[in-house]
Amino acid sequence: MSAESEATASKRASRAYAGYVLGVLLLVYIFNFLDRIILGVLVPPIKAELGLTDTQLGLLGGTAFALFYTALGIPIGWLADRFNRVWIMTTALGLWSAFTAACGFAQNFGQLFASRLGVGIGEAGGVAPAYSLIADYFPPAQRARALAVYAFGIPIGSALGLLFGGVIASTVSWRAAFVLVGFVGVAVSPLMLLTVREPRRGGLDAAAGRTAPTVREVASVLARKPSFWGLAFAAAASSITGYGLFFWLPSFFIRSFGLSLMQMSYYYGSICLVGGVAGVWLGGWLGDRFGAKRKSAYALIPAVALLLCLPCYAYGVLATTFSWSFIVFVVPAALSLVWLGPTISAVQHLVPPAMRAVASAIFLFIINLFGLGLGSLLVGALSDSLRARFGTDSLRYAILAVTSFYVASAILFLLSSRRLERDWE
Repeated sequence: MSAESEATASKRASRAYAGYVLGVLLLVYIFNFLDRIILGVLVPPIKAELGLTDTQLGLLGGTAFALFYTALGIPIGWLADRFNRVWIMTTALGLWSAFTAACGFAQNFGQLFASRLGVGIGEAGGVAPAYSLIADYFPPAQRARALAVYAFGIPIGSALGLLFGGVIASTVSWRAAFVLVGFVGVAVSPLMLLTVREPRRGGLDAAAGRTAPTVREVASVLARKPSFWGLAFAAAASSITGYGLFFWLPSFFIRSFGLSLMQMSYYYGSICLVGGVAGVWLGGWLGDRFGAKRKSAYALIPAVALLLCLPCYAYGVLATTFSWSFIVFVVPAALSLVWLGPTISAVQHLVPPAMRAVASAIFLFIINLFGLGLGSLLVGALSDSLRARFGTDSLRYAILAVTSFYVASAILFLLSSRRLERDWE
């Protein structure tokens, strides 16, 4: 074989392995969101057995998870910029899966809250290192699409959480759903460690720093880049609505349309899977297609998509029949996730390669502090406060009110688009 043929074969093998790594990271992210979302579908039986209020359930769905998830994200990002990212993610998957299983043994609000804290501790190490790994396996021109494929974990994991949670809870119990899903995650965790290699940091970038910086140094770089903060707070505002809806729409379909737990899991799982995968891929494709020519596109695309979500959600939430609501919800399920590929790709390019894990951790800290911390809690508290006036429809109007955060998100994306070209590395 000639030297040229060997080089071609080696390049092809490298691409194939990068695709395999992306597949493993996607699998881990599916478990990440499956374990994160499954509580939402189990709200009705948990509420009935433990006698919890919507506010307490909102705390379990967001605040309990977010406390350590956000607090530990930046320290773990610091570790990921210095040490083996594969080891970090393997440990994280095993830990959050074990605590998911522990949720099935909770006997009261306090025990379930503590178990959800543990899930958040584990999942703190599951995302920022993955962003950094993907940036080291895929060149700049392919990163938005690669990150979009990785982000498929959100709709796929959410759909599987809804499906498995609903089916297992309906046929066995909500406790069995937690235990089974957690056990499978623990069993899968060695796959990451045994088959994924730690790549050279910045090996696919023209100018790659080799020395891992301190958190203060990363913060100093980001402080001079307004576009980063615009993207982060835009994503946070979007996530308040996104996480709020992910957690509460299952209960909304049951309360407002009288669906059974099994019916809801099939219908809403289909919405998340079909709409979510389409939206994530569309965002990644648009980001690579237009971002190469104009960096502002990485922020303009999410802004337009989120504004288009508003009338769709309003019609879907206020619909009087489930068939119309189901059809209409597929569209915003797609549009609401368009921001993922372009935004996450842009964040990777706003700092040097050696800073990516910490920068991603800071980005995720902001998103999850507000999105996870407030989304489900805000909807639950609003639902409780509106119950005296609207009865079982209180959740309908609480969800409608929270969708207004998409307006704030779109404005912040538009503002950040003005500085992306100047802040790009």
